[in-house]
Amino acid sequence: MRIAAGIEYDGRPYCGWQIQEGVSTVQEAVERALSKVADHPVRVICAGRTDTGVHATQQVIHFDTTAQRSEYSWVRGSNTHLPDTICLNWARPVPDSFHARFKARRRAYRYVILNRPIRPAWLTGKVVSQYLPLDTDKMNAAAQHLIGEHDFTAYRALACQARSPVREMYRIEVTRSGEFVYLDVCANAFLHHMVRNIAGVLMSIGAGKKPVAWAKEVLESRDRRQGGMTAPAAGLYLVRVEYDAGFELPAAGMLPVFG
Repeated sequence: MRIAAGIEYDGRPYCGWQIQEGVSTVQEAVERALSKVADHPVRVICAGRTDTGVHATQQVIHFDTTAQRSEYSWVRGSNTHLPDTICLNWARPVPDSFHARFKARRRAYRYVILNRPIRPAWLTGKVVSQYLPLDTDKMNAAAQHLIGEHDFTAYRALACQARSPVREMYRIEVTRSGEFVYLDVCANAFLHHMVRNIAGVLMSIGAGKKPVAWAKEVLESRDRRQGGMTAPAAGLYLVRVEYDAGFELPAAGMLPVFG
């Protein structure tokens, strides 16, 4: 049978999601734990591969198994074998037609910025520190230029391997709560470093280094070299993956809120 599961993790100890030789990854830890519960080797497919240091409150995976286990057993058994920085929140049987990556309709990320003159201590690795005051009204106005279907070449990594740079952005919003600035984005899919490159552009605008129109100019240039810095991974969280309602899967994880 095919099982879907929702996972949350702290990305700091791992070199991203995908298995790589000689380094610790989230996928490796998850497959090892599930294999122990299933009593056979398990390989998983995820909704979206995250980079080194990126977190998730709702990563969705699927795997195939011949083992007969209850939903409770998949969750409790796997968490027994997982490190403290990773846990399964739920597991559900799904039809063979389900695919964690290709059946996902929308994905949402939150990027968290601590905007104060002093760097964080206990929040190190969980938020991005920006000491320059950020004008969130300007950032939000600039972000609206990215709504809709566009060629996001200028906002993806040069090494991005996606066949097409075209993505549809459904929602992008910048808000402030005290010293914390939140960038929320929702699209059909994301390119490599896309959210972090958007965050870098918007922070430059918010700090007054660039005008509001710059976000649109970068987009229309279709040239990654025009987009400035790639923002750090620390503040990025995968928070939601949406599928057709017929699969009856939870859509969202916990939304990271600080302050």
